[in-house]
Amino acid sequence: MKTSLGPLLYCWEKDKVSDFYQHVAQSDIELVYLGEAVCSRRRELKSSDYLELARMLKSSGKQVVLSTLALIEAAGELSELKKQVNNGEFMIEANDMAAVGYAREAGVPFVCGPHINLYNAASIQKLADWGMQRFVMPIELSKDWLAKVLEQLGGKPQRPEVEVLGHGHLPLAHSARCFTARHKGLAKDGCQTICREHSKGLLVQTQESQPLLRLNGIQTQSAACVNLAGQWAEMQAMGVDWFRISPASATLPTLDIQTPVTADECNGYWFGEAGFSRTTG
Repeated sequence: MKTSLGPLLYCWEKDKVSDFYQHVAQSDIELVYLGEAVCSRRRELKSSDYLELARMLKSSGKQVVLSTLALIEAAGELSELKKQVNNGEFMIEANDMAAVGYAREAGVPFVCGPHINLYNAASIQKLADWGMQRFVMPIELSKDWLAKVLEQLGGKPQRPEVEVLGHGHLPLAHSARCFTARHKGLAKDGCQTICREHSKGLLVQTQESQPLLRLNGIQTQSAACVNLAGQWAEMQAMGVDWFRISPASATLPTLDIQTPVTADECNGYWFGEAGFSRTTG
């Protein structure tokens, strides 16, 4: 099993993004996803900037995949999506079915991100027939589900590769509304890209001051960071190909597979429990 770096889900200044990926280029991570997957109003980096970063990372020996939006809301976003699919250099991560459709039409191989609802082996096989090379396991599913599906799909190399989000804040949902802008009393169309002020999202607590969720523009995330590092050996034995890390700070996390999840981390979904649960297995 190898380590991948998912797309940056937060809105950082362009210089900070550039510095971060220069650091990634010197790391041991083998696969990097690049692109805006949350909100098209985030324009700190343009498509040309992401392609420049992709080429830099490729020249340093990384595999690079361009990630697409998880929620398409406008015709302009569809046009930009088609350009991404037809970039001519890099595979894409499809985060909605429009991206899957465009990739299939163009004969371009693709990865299915965690926002595509692949809940059974038949769906996975159908998308593999359309050109899917790898899928990211939906975040709310368990190791038991994965074991059953992998058994049904058969062994390598016939089946597509499998990737699991193993470290990072879980992307739970997307909305046409921007809750970060609403929190600041701003309309979505005049949001001033206010999410730049929250480099790890905006923490939401219960009335009892318990961490509940994390607002990230139109995306809702888990308050706790999922940490499946302790399940590395188990995943490897099951046949998982990639362990995904989701960027949350300007430095990459150091994962210790011997350390149990801490009080501010979670791993419940993997064990078939509530997502915010913590268990040693």
